[in-house]
Amino acid sequence: MIFKKDSSSNKNRRNSSSYSFKKASSGSFRKKSDSDNYSKKSSNSFGRSSAPGRFRSFNKNNKRSGGRRFHSSARIDHAKFINKAVITEESEKFIPEHNFLDFQIDSRLKNNISEKGYSIPTPIQDKTIPYILKGVDLVGIAQTGTGKTGAFLIPLINKVLISKSEQIMIIVPTRELATQISDELKSFTKGLYINSVCCVGGISIGPQINSLRNFNNFIIGTPGRIKDLVNRSKIKLENFSTVVLDEADRMLDMGFINDMKFIMSKMSKNRQTLFFSATLSNEVEILIKDFLNSPIRIRVASRITSDHIDQDVVKIDKNSTKFDVLVNLLKQPGFDKILIFGRTKHGVENLSKKLNSLGFKTESIHGNKTQGKRQKALSMFKVDNVKILVATDVAARGLDISGVSHVINYDMPATHEDYIHRIGRTGRAGKAGKALTFID
Repeated sequence: MIFKKDSSSNKNRRNSSSYSFKKASSGSFRKKSDSDNYSKKSSNSFGRSSAPGRFRSFNKNNKRSGGRRFHSSARIDHAKFINKAVITEESEKFIPEHNFLDFQIDSRLKNNISEKGYSIPTPIQDKTIPYILKGVDLVGIAQTGTGKTGAFLIPLINKVLISKSEQIMIIVPTRELATQISDELKSFTKGLYINSVCCVGGISIGPQINSLRNFNNFIIGTPGRIKDLVNRSKIKLENFSTVVLDEADRMLDMGFINDMKFIMSKMSKNRQTLFFSATLSNEVEILIKDFLNSPIRIRVASRITSDHIDQDVVKIDKNSTKFDVLVNLLKQPGFDKILIFGRTKHGVENLSKKLNSLGFKTESIHGNKTQGKRQKALSMFKVDNVKILVATDVAARGLDISGVSHVINYDMPATHEDYIHRIGRTGRAGKAGKALTFID
């Protein structure tokens, strides 16, 4: 089977021709023009005023279930999945106020930063590091992939170098992000004798308890596992002078609000709290008010994702299947390193196995996999041992995976925010990216 592309043009970029596949008599697929955007507004089925696409779900006893309800495909305007990349002129490049040598930090830390090849900070690093060094509470609003991890790790490592008795808690929504931050911390603290432990679910709690018997300057983990360790009296939160809530909006979406409140309530009131989020909803504002004390607010204006990622939809004709269309796409030139998003754990695993059976080098990440298997799959994808990674939204936030040529939304995202974070895994570090969304 082959794909052919129509040469018809459309003056309206948002109503441009989308990929629509129809079975032809020859067995090939052809592309047809379609300007129907299926535009409908997102609504809350409970009549509650909230951010578009955000739901509270209840069980039969009218209790909050904590889970997220997925939209039908009609809830998101399909035109939002169509956009052409825009070339940014050289004159629009960010000009920082500092370089890393300018910051008032330990010379040993500066050497480690230089060894990593960093010289000029990103916008979020340039703006936030001076304030974090002063010890004030801070709210940083920036998209994933903008260098937020370095923005808080660098000044907090310096804080520990000044006083080795400092203990710092970093809380994140997913195991993969916790592991990524832990690895980044170790690269920054090479030779500095700073101890840390990563505490996440999905793996045995025993080794984490053993590590916590020693003094650790940094504990990095997910809310559920940290709460478990606190309840076991393995972590004494009152000893921590600093806490970082990274990807706070995602933790809120994933139902971690009660765990977050529990952890924060046990910590010293005399603490430095750093709050990083990609979005600033009413719910996030409530958390800021509850957790922080007169924080400095820094919002980094970054390019909209659609500005540097080619986006289009793939409309599936009733005479073909999503899987057949996907397989034929993956055979096309240029599909070099592909991240495919599915909605359910079972669907993701099944899709991965079917692709493997056809000879595609594929791995999967989802909540039913152990942390060890998830980390192995991610590592294989990062180093190009596998070409395709199929994942649930666990891989949509915070993960820094270089060289992803395509993001494919095999299943529709729940919200437009989820869509933005999914496709943000491509088009990173100045490279071109492409995103395709399947629509039945």
